[in-house]
Amino acid sequence: MIGYTTLGTNDMTRAAAFYDPLLAELGAKRLMDMAPHMIAWGTSFAQPMVAVIEPYDGQPATVGNGVMVALLVTEPVQVDKLHVKALELGAKDEGAPGPRGDGFYGGYFRDMDGNKLNFFCITARAPAEK
Repeated sequence: MIGYTTLGTNDMTRAAAFYDPLLAELGAKRLMDMAPHMIAWGTSFAQPMVAVIEPYDGQPATVGNGVMVALLVTEPVQVDKLHVKALELGAKDEGAPGPRGDGFYGGYFRDMDGNKLNFFCITARAPAEK
């Protein structure tokens, strides 16, 4: 259902230098490059994409309180690896990788513009309630 998610940036060059190598770890590449105003990464146009964008209204990009982009991977080791990669690229730790409730494993970080993201996977699902 989600086509793409945009994250505001005040420094497209810095954002691109962060997201190019980080999202490449998921097999994503630039699918839309309208720099210096917007870049979108994904694996195909048929799959959800993540984009960084300078706000259209010309005002500074700000972070939404309670807003987060969650990027799905298949196993905990990927969460661990990608969380480390994000921090190496300059992200701020917002919660080390680990289990969060029943069958959920995630690691949280903020990019250099303060946008909150996480990598997560589902490790087991509880039986559906009737």
